[in-house]
Amino acid sequence: MESWANLDFHLDLSGPGGLRQRLTASLREAVRSARLPAGTRLPASRSLAADLGIARNTVADAYAELVAEGWLTARQGSGTVVAQRVEPPPPVTRRAAEAVRFDLSVSTPDVTEFPRAEWVRSTRRAVMAAPSEAFGPGDPQGRIELREALAEYLARARGVRADPERIVLCSGFGGAIKMFDRLLKPPVVVEEYGLGFHRSMWTSTVPLAVDDHGANTEQLPDHRRACVLTPAHQFPLGGPLHPRRRAAAVAWARRVGGVVLEDDYDGEFRYDRQPVGAVQGLDPEHVVYLGTSSKALSPALRIAWMVVPDRFVDPVLALKTDREQHISMIDQLTLADFLSSGAYDSHVRRMRLKYQRRRDQLVQAVSPYVSVSGIAAGMHAVLETPHEEEVVRTARERGIEVSPLSWFRHELSDDDRTGIVVSFGAPAFPRALPGFAEALAACH
Repeated sequence: MESWANLDFHLDLSGPGGLRQRLTASLREAVRSARLPAGTRLPASRSLAADLGIARNTVADAYAELVAEGWLTARQGSGTVVAQRVEPPPPVTRRAAEAVRFDLSVSTPDVTEFPRAEWVRSTRRAVMAAPSEAFGPGDPQGRIELREALAEYLARARGVRADPERIVLCSGFGGAIKMFDRLLKPPVVVEEYGLGFHRSMWTSTVPLAVDDHGANTEQLPDHRRACVLTPAHQFPLGGPLHPRRRAAAVAWARRVGGVVLEDDYDGEFRYDRQPVGAVQGLDPEHVVYLGTSSKALSPALRIAWMVVPDRFVDPVLALKTDREQHISMIDQLTLADFLSSGAYDSHVRRMRLKYQRRRDQLVQAVSPYVSVSGIAAGMHAVLETPHEEEVVRTARERGIEVSPLSWFRHELSDDDRTGIVVSFGAPAFPRALPGFAEALAACH
């Protein structure tokens, strides 16, 4: 039997109530949380009272109350002991996660392909060339070197009309959303299928119908002032926004004095179609262009950018306070060099070929059982199946995590399509594909 009589042990006697109630509560919590394990002998009431600087009767009363509740036992000659029936709480486990060996549930890049050598070379060049003031307090708008490099790249590769003075850097896509949530009047119109994580960052949202031609922007209501679109590659259904609907989105924003927030999701990874330029190029004064390094390079960089209409530049910068999570200055300078040197383009082209091969492998493996859609671009595919729950469950039994399409549906949407979203960009994809194909076959 363990003894607590000669050991130091913290008891928090702060909080509401009298001293006896606070002591009782602190001892009870120590037993409940297993800081005092079952079988531990507590010190005599006189000893504990002396240690705590309180009256002996206060300790004796607390012990008596806990004995009555069953937390402690008291026997003549044995002292006061933590009751054996009080078990420590079971450890918190994530059984499903522990069983998962291959995670294909989210559209992530293959981070094992991060261009380490090229990144190190860019870091060395950028740091050596940086002016001394770059190592001081940062510009809330972001380093001018990166804004200039982005302006050139986005204009060339994505058709964005980008001036460095209209580019604002922020710490991840979420940081951009949070700023515009404070600037725009809710609710914001969002596509009825999308990442729940992104929707949760807005104060409130309402869904917009999505079909094979992307979001139905012709249905944008005139009493709303902001909408979020993924026109390059709708997530998760896939496919670019139809030209007519791109024009309709811009016309709506002009008519209501509103703004389109363009999430350029997977804009750089296309396979069987010509590149689709950004909607922002149609009207830079009514479209906010949002991009990030997460898909092309790594989510760990936490670098995102906004190309904003002139009227939003000052309000956005006013929201970038000292409390905002800052982007590493060295990462900004490195990415600027990485873009300017051509290393970024080379990496994207290499990964585009790699993901296309994986996409083709996925289609070949699953096409005997299901139809595949949304695969002309991006890093994921939608498998159309009425057996959504069964496929997810069977795949998980084989240690493979995939996402049911219903997970991405807006809670206010009445759409009822079903399917499976599979990431072929994930590092685990090559090893998981055979097992997933078996799981799919077992359900069809």
